[in-house]
Amino acid sequence: MSGPRGGPAAVYDYLVVGAGSAGCVLAARLSEAPGVRVCLVEAGPADDDENVHVPLGAGRLFRTRLDWDYDTHDEPFLGGRRLYLPRGRVLGGSSSMNGMVYMRGHRSDYDGWGLPGWTFDDLLPYFIRSEDNERGRSPVHGAGGPLSVSEGRSRNPMSTAFVEAAVQAGHTAVDDFNDPDVREGFGLYQVTQRDGRRCSNATAFLRPALERPNLTVETNLQVHRIVVEGGRARGVAGARLDEAVELRAEREVIVCTGAYNSPQLLMLSGIGPADELRELGIPVVADLPMVGRNLQDHPSANLVFAHSRPVSLLIADGAEHVRRFAEEGAGPLASNVPEAGGFARSRSGPAPDLQFHASPLMLLDVGLAAPTDHAISFGPCVLGARSRGSVTLASPDPTAKPRIRHAYYGDGDGADLATLVAGLRMALEISRQAALAAYTEKPHLVPESDGEADLRDYARRCTQTLFHPAGTCAMGTVLDAGLRVLGVEALRVVDASVMPTLVRGNPNAAVTSIAERAADLVRGTASVPGTVSVHNTASVHNTAPGRGVTGSGTAPAAGAAVRGGAAGSPV
Repeated sequence: MSGPRGGPAAVYDYLVVGAGSAGCVLAARLSEAPGVRVCLVEAGPADDDENVHVPLGAGRLFRTRLDWDYDTHDEPFLGGRRLYLPRGRVLGGSSSMNGMVYMRGHRSDYDGWGLPGWTFDDLLPYFIRSEDNERGRSPVHGAGGPLSVSEGRSRNPMSTAFVEAAVQAGHTAVDDFNDPDVREGFGLYQVTQRDGRRCSNATAFLRPALERPNLTVETNLQVHRIVVEGGRARGVAGARLDEAVELRAEREVIVCTGAYNSPQLLMLSGIGPADELRELGIPVVADLPMVGRNLQDHPSANLVFAHSRPVSLLIADGAEHVRRFAEEGAGPLASNVPEAGGFARSRSGPAPDLQFHASPLMLLDVGLAAPTDHAISFGPCVLGARSRGSVTLASPDPTAKPRIRHAYYGDGDGADLATLVAGLRMALEISRQAALAAYTEKPHLVPESDGEADLRDYARRCTQTLFHPAGTCAMGTVLDAGLRVLGVEALRVVDASVMPTLVRGNPNAAVTSIAERAADLVRGTASVPGTVSVHNTASVHNTAPGRGVTGSGTAPAAGAAVRGGAAGSPV
């Protein structure tokens, strides 16, 4: 097996697998030390598609070569429906195709993990370090960091009307959802944009680092397994098209491939539930039963109202709006789609259990169905959901898609479904307010009534996901509090999969903060106080799955590099 150029396997200090939200942060931060050799490996291509950078273009990336294009398997509590799960397969990962909402989550989310070093107060300095908020520096916000956070520049009148209607329905108005003292209310979301264009984590963190001679970025290279010898991660093996490629890590391998692909890669490498791995003929390296378990998400259901006013995002391709975006970085092409929303409670508790998103267009089938009229779409999602799903291997073939089942509303006592039903009632109440009257002329997709049976039926028929998977390589069961894989040396996981429970809100900011702290943990500038209780003890096997790393390897060539073979392009 050869390195990227056909010679011996290249050797680095750190291999970062996956150039998504976390991987871009880690590659940038670790390569700040000139003497440290860092290689970032991405299965997809460079982020040079214009639809990555024009905010409204994200929907045009669905089901394309830049999308892992996953689906759930039959969801038993949704009538057997299968839900589409887009995931970015490109530099920037899902931060190159998400809704760009900048949301940290609730203080109790992090404090509730009960992990040393991971409370909200522990992470707040990392949120601030990464942030460049156009409102300026404050005790809870940063200025001058890599990640641009700004006000939305679409300024659609329907988004403002939605917030006004929520206030008319009795909710409070919120100016800053990321103020730790704010508990609930409605307002316009801040977004990760710079001058009206998407500021993905590739744009924010990776691009400024590309001129460093100690950083190499390999695109169009899919890692198939982690090479483990003697209980230690020594490198990775994968392929670019039909060419087998091997890379070596002298210090650590860091997996950042997301809540679906990270557990898949661990299991393909022999790290996971031993019985299931043996059934697939995969030699067991570490028996970790919770790899791929504990899958969480934010189930959601929208109401859709059509109307006659030509103000929805259907107008975005008009010449005047194209010109405005080109000259000002504003207008409908700058829309992140979920422009407004808020938080509410269906019951008493320490934190909101509902989040709302409002989008100024007809949003059907999570954006896969073309809108036919001007419309507004809004609805609740469940926060703190109790349901848990799983990611398992469908095949030992590393190019096969994993088997994903979220088991939405499978919590047993019906609490998650009851929460969504309560949220639908709130959404219907908001829809009846005077501020939205001009935009709710024709109900297009709404429940038959606000009766319990109709709302429950609607929820099961119309539930979609907000694309916020987490929890499948969680600290405390798969990882220790330093993000190290239990039972395997020199191997960490850093992405949304490490969260024991999913944060309340859109998770990209949280993943960025986790990666910022992870970089300090790897560099040794952050410590892990105390110890973490491990609920599933790892059983370690020192037999590597397949052939190990051989040969002395070669150091990467001097000078920054982005290499992707014939299919790749420099960024």
